[in-house]
Amino acid sequence: MTLTRRKILRGAALAPAAALAAPSIARAQEPIRWRFQTYAGAALGEHVTKPIIDYINAASGGELEIELFYADQIVPTGELFQALQRGTLDGVHSDDDSMASPTPTRMFGGYFPFATKHILDVPVLFNQYGLADIWRAEYEKVGVTWLSAAGQDPCNFNTKKEITSLSDLDGLKLYTFPTAGRFLSQFGVVPVNIPYEDAEVAVQTGELDGMAWSGITEDYTVGWADVTDYFLTNNISGAWIGSFFVNQERWAELPDHLKELVMAAIEAGHTYRNQWYWGGEASLRARGDKLELRSVPAEEWAEVEAAAIKFWDEVAEEGEVHAKVVSVFREYNDVINQAGPPYTF
Repeated sequence: MTLTRRKILRGAALAPAAALAAPSIARAQEPIRWRFQTYAGAALGEHVTKPIIDYINAASGGELEIELFYADQIVPTGELFQALQRGTLDGVHSDDDSMASPTPTRMFGGYFPFATKHILDVPVLFNQYGLADIWRAEYEKVGVTWLSAAGQDPCNFNTKKEITSLSDLDGLKLYTFPTAGRFLSQFGVVPVNIPYEDAEVAVQTGELDGMAWSGITEDYTVGWADVTDYFLTNNISGAWIGSFFVNQERWAELPDHLKELVMAAIEAGHTYRNQWYWGGEASLRARGDKLELRSVPAEEWAEVEAAAIKFWDEVAEEGEVHAKVVSVFREYNDVINQAGPPYTF
């Protein structure tokens, strides 16, 4: 066919429009990128956070790419909330206490003394007893979206010094959570606040006598069992309470199908941690060869449990939300105490 002048001009007129359209299509296919930081160091994060991020990155089909950072890599753990709120981070895995949450829930994340006895207590408290509604509402007020909470390991003690009575706690310099430290200080414990990754060296240099931070699974996983000698089987809480949070604006921008994917990944991660910790605590107590097990007699440890009830009363006086959360803990503990074993010891 003969190429007419009109056809040539017409083609030239269309060319700029096509050229402009191509970059637009490319931009639409660019992945959404998030920066995500966990409270955990790399060794622990491999089990408690990384599986979730890997799940999302693999299953999103390139639509969402999350870069994971471990404890203190972008900001100190105590600044996680601020970084999330201002958008320096898009997502965070932490307990409320460690990240210095400005909400009333701060005291109850991490290890609130004797609020739980086992890892499964945490999802029950959130999904059946209303804590999820409280957490969601409190974070919405401060521009952060709370997604989900789950339990992890109990709060035992791993130390250089042998502990067989309450008096042995007196003067111990321990790496622990803010609220746990506040509670333990009445027994002479000296809480020490340092970066997570510095704790192992701090024991070696004598700055710390040990940790009241985790169960025995973490002690072996992160290297703390290599620098301490004893593991106290008594604990001050049966399970850590930690959550996943995202920047409110970034969550609102995420398409619904990606929101569903993120939630599915988090729930799958909860399931993995349930068995990893539960099995690890039993196996390492029974077969671990690095830490010698010690216990304070139950009748003596009852003094610590009684002190926790007074601590609950004090905290309940600090505000309406505090009172509401403590009320939930009281109700749940009443139920499991009536139910008996295996819900109680």
